[in-house]
Amino acid sequence: MTRSLLFNVLFYVTTTLFVVIGSPLLFAPRAWAMAALKVHANFELWLLRAIVGTKIEVRGRENIPQGPCLVASKHQSAWETFALIPIFRDPALLMKRELFFIPFHGWFSRKFEMIPVDRDKGPAALRRMLREAKKRIDDGREIIIFPEGTRRPPGAAPDYKTGIVLLYDALDVPCLPVALNSGLFWPRRSVLRRPGTIVVEILKPIPPGLPRDAFLRKLEAAIEGASSRLLVETGAPEVART
Repeated sequence: MTRSLLFNVLFYVTTTLFVVIGSPLLFAPRAWAMAALKVHANFELWLLRAIVGTKIEVRGRENIPQGPCLVASKHQSAWETFALIPIFRDPALLMKRELFFIPFHGWFSRKFEMIPVDRDKGPAALRRMLREAKKRIDDGREIIIFPEGTRRPPGAAPDYKTGIVLLYDALDVPCLPVALNSGLFWPRRSVLRRPGTIVVEILKPIPPGLPRDAFLRKLEAAIEGASSRLLVETGAPEVART
């Protein structure tokens, strides 16, 4: 617990320092700000490994397309909101719109050209989100979305939302499924951090053009199958679906 608390304190302190010291990047080219974002993510991953003993293993990098794509990742903890950034070339995350109004955090989110999402504002908000997503794809970027919309504990029954299907249908690019086991080492709603190896497994891309139902079945089977296998591989077969 002591190591977890130490890491958490240093995580927030160093993140604050990165934001304050890096504030001039708000007026610099976006590429400079994105490079700093990756430096921050890699630093926090180093800090996590050095203090807690939590390492990262990325499998399947060869499956990442050269051009723009839609990245659909399992979401078990806050870890993947920053740790996935350095894996990709120029990612844009879908984020709740209210986060864009937080000082510094929101300013930088706009600088990075992340994509705001209004979950409860109806068709107009959905159309805005799709327009922004298409712009990012036209710019050659990867779009990262968590298809379940919120963090789910390891082994929980999947709850995929329609947003991933709408994006897949509208963007006409490959969808890259991503499985992981981060929730075993960075549990949601907990200050505890556990030693071990967080595995991120990038699976084979799903080509564009599939019928919506077929796509969702294929995506869910890929992510859930690989994530369940990672739980067993990590030594957590007792984590049952609920």
